[in-house]
Amino acid sequence: MKIRNKSLAIAIALAATTTITSVASHAAGTITFGEDKYVSVGFGVLAGYSSVEDAAPNGDDSSDFDLNVTRVYLSGGINKYIKGMVNIENSGGTGDKFSVIDAAAIFQINPGLAIYAGRFLSPSSRANMAGPFYSSGDGYWQNIVARYGWNGGEIGRDEGVAIVGTAADERLAYSFGVFEGSNIFKLSGLGNEVGKGDGNGGTIVNNQQDDELMYAGRLQYAFWDKEPGYYGTGNYFGSKDIFTIGVAARVKGDGAASDVAVGDYSQVSVDLLMEKQLAAGAVSLEAAYYDYDTDDVFLSEQGDAYAVSVGFIFKEKLGWGQVMPLVRYQSFDNDNNVEQERTDLGVNYVIDGYNAQISSFYRMAETTGAADQDTFVVNMQVQF
Repeated sequence: MKIRNKSLAIAIALAATTTITSVASHAAGTITFGEDKYVSVGFGVLAGYSSVEDAAPNGDDSSDFDLNVTRVYLSGGINKYIKGMVNIENSGGTGDKFSVIDAAAIFQINPGLAIYAGRFLSPSSRANMAGPFYSSGDGYWQNIVARYGWNGGEIGRDEGVAIVGTAADERLAYSFGVFEGSNIFKLSGLGNEVGKGDGNGGTIVNNQQDDELMYAGRLQYAFWDKEPGYYGTGNYFGSKDIFTIGVAARVKGDGAASDVAVGDYSQVSVDLLMEKQLAAGAVSLEAAYYDYDTDDVFLSEQGDAYAVSVGFIFKEKLGWGQVMPLVRYQSFDNDNNVEQERTDLGVNYVIDGYNAQISSFYRMAETTGAADQDTFVVNMQVQF
């Protein structure tokens, strides 16, 4: 694997991460109408520059600026028991089209127990619950290993209902739910998946497939500092000492169906987040293991995957932000004997947590039987 010389782009990236002026960050704007009655509005933008090896029409490296993700956050409450959220997003090459990714009512039974109903992230791995805005920075998403978050539902969301709660002095977090789970392989490119086009203007149908629901659950235990909330985060940037282990699973009978076969779908994951504050800053380790089973219907989506990330955020600020070098690796080995791997080497410039960051990374991707692909990216993330 060769690394191309991109000295100009790297120079621009380093200049950006060391000299950018402070970006003001605010919580979402909130309008109150009385005790426990409110409406809150916010938005997030993830944009950047990328250069992909040999991706230009003439075979040279490509050079592009992209608006990767735009989100609008809406939430509110009628009283302390009934709340809700609606979030819309423009991403994935959809042009100017926004889609509803979250639309859920939240019934807060008590401080440690809630019921979610509507469309939202079903219980799953830490990476999927954090997503691109709340991972370890730069819009990173474990798109190779966290395959349901990449392929399934509406960016990992599903229609359903779930119980979300905490126990053991808020150290044990649990969530269990039942969901539609009708788009498990939405972005996988499987031409013979039920519901996809058959190439002749029709839609593939398998009359042997039952209309089953998908069951999903997650348990996690925080041994050091607590981690409240349903949606997760991939890093605390040195603000906490974290040692948390989580397990998650999704199952759907007849969830894998092609034009010739029907099988059950399941995934199981185990993940770990550890962060420790030190004199000079904080060191972090994130790791995860996934097992996918499609009853041999789709061997390309069946197999084992794992990911690991190591970072260090310096306590002392450089200008308006903190410097955080990162190394990440992810691999998916499917039962078609094809392995996908990606290694990320880079640095985050953390101005205001997940509200304002600038990142530069070199990504090296390898796939069995295909040419290696190296990508250099500079991303900016802002949330208000």
